[in-house]
Amino acid sequence: MAAVVALQSSMASLSLVSNSFLGQRFSPSCFPSPINFVDKPCTIVMRLQRWERKKCKPNSLPILHKMHVKVGDTVKIISGHEKGKIGEITRVFRHNSTVIVQDMNLKTKHMKSREQGEPGQIVKIEAPIHSSNVMLYSKEKQLASRVGHKILEDGTKVRYLIKTGEIIDSAENWKSVIKERKKEREEKSA
Repeated sequence: MAAVVALQSSMASLSLVSNSFLGQRFSPSCFPSPINFVDKPCTIVMRLQRWERKKCKPNSLPILHKMHVKVGDTVKIISGHEKGKIGEITRVFRHNSTVIVQDMNLKTKHMKSREQGEPGQIVKIEAPIHSSNVMLYSKEKQLASRVGHKILEDGTKVRYLIKTGEIIDSAENWKSVIKERKKEREEKSA
């Protein structure tokens, strides 16, 4: 601090060459006042990227959200350009609460050729829909309803449709869904 004051006083007595500033002397008012050091460091504000804003667990994996739908559920789309259509859920992404409904929300994807001489393609793929935009659907009553949870007499926790009371999670339903999946995979591989 004392060094800065000594430097300022020595600079005040100097004059410049006559061709610069017309030989005028520097006045002490030209120099800033002594520097005041602040104990608090200035906080740097950064804009985070979209993927950095997600809340994570201590092991750095994203927090998985609870969903009201599962793979194999029949749902009705309640908002968006596919509103009113009915389909079956094929995939569930729990880290961002989105689902893929079979043959819904189709987007075009332009594929480059992988090998030389092979032409490129334009492919339709199913894009994800947020889970809040789908509602469980009863095929028997032709009705969309919210989902509720209850515990049966045997102690199993199941989901049911609130409007109709129809139980969605039963062992028979899951077995039929698994069998259908295996058949589809075998047909694709054959």
